[in-house]
Amino acid sequence: MSAAVRTPRDEARRVRVMVCDDSSTIRSLIARVLETDPEIEIVASVANGALAVETLKRIPADVVLLDVEMPVMDGLTALPLLLQVDPSVRIIVASALTTAGAAIAIRAIQAGAADCMHKPLANARETFARDILARVLVLGRRKPAPRAVTAVIGQTPVSPIVLRPIGRRRPVLIAIGSSTGGPQALFTLLGSLTRPLNQPIVITQHMPPLFTKSLAEHLARIGHRPCVEAEDGMPLLANRVYVAPGDRHLLVEGEADRLVGRVVETPPENSCRPSVDPMLRSAVISCQGRVLTVILTGMGRDGAAGARAVVDAGGTVLAQDEASSVVWGMPGAVAREGLCHAVLPLDRLAAKIVELAGVA
Repeated sequence: MSAAVRTPRDEARRVRVMVCDDSSTIRSLIARVLETDPEIEIVASVANGALAVETLKRIPADVVLLDVEMPVMDGLTALPLLLQVDPSVRIIVASALTTAGAAIAIRAIQAGAADCMHKPLANARETFARDILARVLVLGRRKPAPRAVTAVIGQTPVSPIVLRPIGRRRPVLIAIGSSTGGPQALFTLLGSLTRPLNQPIVITQHMPPLFTKSLAEHLARIGHRPCVEAEDGMPLLANRVYVAPGDRHLLVEGEADRLVGRVVETPPENSCRPSVDPMLRSAVISCQGRVLTVILTGMGRDGAAGARAVVDAGGTVLAQDEASSVVWGMPGAVAREGLCHAVLPLDRLAAKIVELAGVA
C-alpha cells in the first residue's frame, strides 16, 4: 500500500477525524461530542476496520478513533494496516472497561496506537467528552517535527533550557510520571533498563482502572524486573516497579530505608487521578529529597509542581525531549521551568538513570 498523499499543514485547518466503531449509537455519541468543537471536522464514520483502511486511502485523517472489538476486521488487525496507509496518522483505540478490553488496549499501544481510552459510560459522559476532545486536539494538531535537542548539564545549551546540577545525594527512589504516549515510552524505557537497581521504581501513568493493571503486567514481561499495580500498604522494594492504579493516587510513605506505597482516593489534581504531583510530594517527604524523577511524554503540566519540590529538596529531575515525545506538555513544563538536570531523547534516558542511581 502506498502512503496517503498529504499537502503541507495549514495551521488554520481543522483537525480531521475518522470514527470507527461497529455501534452506530457509539459513533453518533462520539460525533456529537466532537462536533461541539469548531476546530474538529469528522471526515468519515465507518463500522469496521476494513472500511477504515479503505476509507483512509481516499480521505486523509489526522486522528482515527478506533474500536478494538468489531466484526469483519477488528481494531488490532486494522491498526498496522492504517499505519501502513499513513504512518503519520494518530490512532486512539477505545475499548470496553473490562479486564479483557484493557489487555487488548495495551496490545494496541504496543502495535503503534498513540493513546487509549475506555468507551463512554452512561454515568461518566461528561468526563468522556472532556477527555476525548483533549486527546483529539492535542494529537491532531500536527506541527513540523521538532529538532532533536539534547540538553545535559556541563554542555553548551542548544536551547533556552536552564539546567540544574545533580542532586546532592544518591537517590533512594525512582519516580516516573507520564500521560499521552506514556505506555510506549515506558515500554522503551523499562525495556532498556537491563541492569538491576538499588531503588524501587514508582510510576504514575494517566490511565483508567483495569488499564493500569494490564500495563503493569506487560511491563513485568518486558521490563527485566517484577512490576505490579500498587496496593495500599505494599512495601516498595529495590529493583521492583509499582504502577499507580487507575482512579487512585499512589503516595510514598515511610523512611528512606523502608518505603511503603499508599493508595488513596483523595480528589483529583491537575484534573487527573492518579496524578504525578501527589506522588512526588509524598516521595520528597519520605525520602528526604533523595528522589530521581523522570517526566515522560504527556499532555498538560502534571508533575511540574512535584518536580519543583524534588529539586528544592535536593533531588534530581530528568525529562524526555520534544523530538521523542508524543506530546511535550508534561516534560516541556519541567524543562522550561529550569527544573531538569538533563533533557534527553527517550533512548538515552535509561543510561542516564543508571548513571545517577547506580546499580545493585
